[in-house]
Amino acid sequence: QVQLVESGGGLVQPGGSLRLSCAASGSIFSVDVMGWYRAVPGKERELVATITRGGSMEYADSVKGRFTISRDNAKKMVALQMNYLKPEDTAVYYCNVNGRSLPTGRYDSWGQGTQVTVSS
Repeated sequence: QVQLVESGGGLVQPGGSLRLSCAASGSIFSVDVMGWYRAVPGKERELVATITRGGSMEYADSVKGRFTISRDNAKKMVALQMNYLKPEDTAVYYCNVNGRSLPTGRYDSWGQGTQVTVSS
Protein backbone atom coordinates (compact mmCIF):
# COMPACT_ATOMS: atom_id res chain seq x y z
CA GLN A 1 0.00 0.00 0.00
CA VAL A 2 1.25 3.47 -0.92
CA GLN A 3 0.32 6.62 0.97
CA LEU A 4 0.62 10.22 -0.18
CA VAL A 5 0.74 13.19 2.16
CA GLU A 6 0.19 16.65 0.73
CA SER A 7 0.93 20.03 2.22
CA GLY A 8 1.07 23.68 1.26
CA GLY A 9 -2.42 24.78 0.28
CA GLY A 10 -4.10 27.91 1.56
CA LEU A 11 -5.49 31.34 0.77
CA VAL A 12 -3.52 33.76 -1.39
CA GLN A 13 -4.24 37.01 -3.18
CA PRO A 14 -4.27 37.20 -6.98
CA GLY A 15 -0.73 37.48 -8.26
CA GLY A 16 0.66 35.65 -5.25
CA SER A 17 2.50 32.35 -4.93
CA LEU A 18 2.06 29.03 -3.18
CA ARG A 19 4.10 25.85 -3.11
CA LEU A 20 2.49 22.43 -2.81
CA SER A 21 4.41 19.35 -1.71
CA CYS A 22 3.59 15.66 -1.73
CA ALA A 23 5.54 12.79 -0.17
CA ALA A 24 5.03 9.14 -1.04
CA SER A 25 5.67 6.28 1.36
CA GLY A 26 4.84 2.60 1.78
CA SER A 27 5.44 -0.49 -0.32
CA ILE A 28 7.25 1.26 -3.16
CA PHE A 29 9.66 -0.43 -5.54
CA SER A 30 9.77 2.43 -8.02
CA VAL A 31 8.14 5.80 -8.63
CA ASP A 32 7.31 6.49 -12.28
CA VAL A 33 5.04 9.46 -13.02
CA MET A 34 4.26 12.06 -10.35
CA GLY A 35 1.71 14.75 -10.93
CA TRP A 36 -0.83 17.26 -9.74
CA TYR A 37 -4.49 17.49 -10.67
CA ARG A 38 -7.20 19.85 -9.53
CA ALA A 39 -10.96 19.80 -9.16
CA VAL A 40 -13.72 22.33 -8.63
CA PRO A 41 -17.36 21.51 -7.83
CA GLY A 42 -19.34 20.58 -10.92
CA LYS A 43 -16.31 19.95 -13.10
CA GLU A 44 -14.14 16.95 -13.81
CA ARG A 45 -10.73 16.64 -12.24
CA GLU A 46 -8.15 18.10 -14.63
CA LEU A 47 -4.44 17.61 -15.11
CA VAL A 48 -2.26 20.47 -13.90
CA ALA A 49 1.25 19.07 -14.38
CA THR A 50 3.13 15.78 -14.48
CA ILE A 51 6.78 14.79 -14.35
CA THR A 52 8.36 11.45 -15.24
CA ARG A 53 11.22 9.74 -13.46
CA GLY A 54 13.52 11.03 -16.19
CA GLY A 55 12.35 14.61 -15.71
CA SER A 56 10.01 15.08 -18.67
CA MET A 57 7.28 17.53 -17.76
CA GLU A 58 3.79 18.23 -19.05
CA TYR A 59 1.62 21.21 -18.15
CA ALA A 60 -1.95 22.27 -18.75
CA ASP A 61 -2.06 25.21 -21.13
CA SER A 62 -3.73 27.32 -18.45
CA VAL A 63 -0.72 27.10 -16.11
CA LYS A 64 2.23 27.15 -18.53
CA GLY A 65 4.71 29.84 -17.61
CA ARG A 66 3.25 30.23 -14.11
CA PHE A 67 3.54 26.80 -12.46
CA THR A 68 6.64 24.63 -12.15
CA ILE A 69 6.64 20.97 -11.17
CA SER A 70 9.71 19.31 -9.67
CA ARG A 71 10.57 16.03 -7.96
CA ASP A 72 13.13 14.57 -5.61
CA ASN A 73 13.54 10.91 -6.52
CA ALA A 74 15.55 10.04 -3.43
CA LYS A 75 12.87 11.43 -1.12
CA LYS A 76 9.95 10.30 -3.30
CA MET A 77 8.56 13.83 -3.26
CA VAL A 78 6.94 16.05 -5.84
CA ALA A 79 6.36 19.78 -5.57
CA LEU A 80 4.32 22.34 -7.48
CA GLN A 81 5.48 25.94 -7.38
CA MET A 82 2.56 28.16 -8.32
CA ASN A 83 3.29 31.79 -9.22
CA TYR A 84 1.09 34.59 -10.53
CA LEU A 85 -1.96 32.84 -9.19
CA LYS A 86 -5.37 33.76 -10.58
CA PRO A 87 -8.86 33.36 -9.08
CA GLU A 88 -9.54 30.64 -11.66
CA ASP A 89 -6.76 28.57 -10.09
CA THR A 90 -8.98 28.11 -7.04
CA ALA A 91 -9.55 24.38 -6.60
CA VAL A 92 -8.72 21.33 -4.55
CA TYR A 93 -5.33 20.09 -5.71
CA TYR A 94 -4.54 16.38 -5.67
CA CYS A 95 -1.20 14.66 -5.87
CA ASN A 96 -0.99 11.49 -7.98
CA VAL A 97 1.87 9.01 -8.07
CA ASN A 98 2.22 5.71 -9.89
CA GLY A 99 4.87 3.05 -10.22
CA ARG A 100 5.79 -0.49 -9.23
CA SER A 101 4.94 -1.73 -5.76
CA LEU A 102 6.46 -4.32 -3.44
CA PRO A 103 6.56 -7.24 -3.65
CA THR A 104 4.94 -7.17 -7.11
CA GLY A 105 2.38 -5.24 -9.11
CA ARG A 106 1.72 -1.58 -9.69
CA TYR A 107 0.12 1.24 -7.74
CA ASP A 108 -1.68 4.41 -8.72
CA SER A 109 -2.26 6.49 -5.61
CA TRP A 110 -3.97 9.79 -4.85
CA GLY A 111 -3.43 12.24 -2.05
CA GLN A 112 -6.22 13.52 0.16
CA GLY A 113 -6.36 16.88 -1.61
CA THR A 114 -5.39 20.34 -0.47
CA GLN A 115 -7.48 23.49 -0.96
CA VAL A 116 -6.01 26.42 -2.87
CA THR A 117 -8.07 29.61 -2.81
CA VAL A 118 -7.05 32.68 -4.78
CA SER A 119 -9.05 35.70 -3.69
CA SER A 120 -8.64 39.31 -2.68
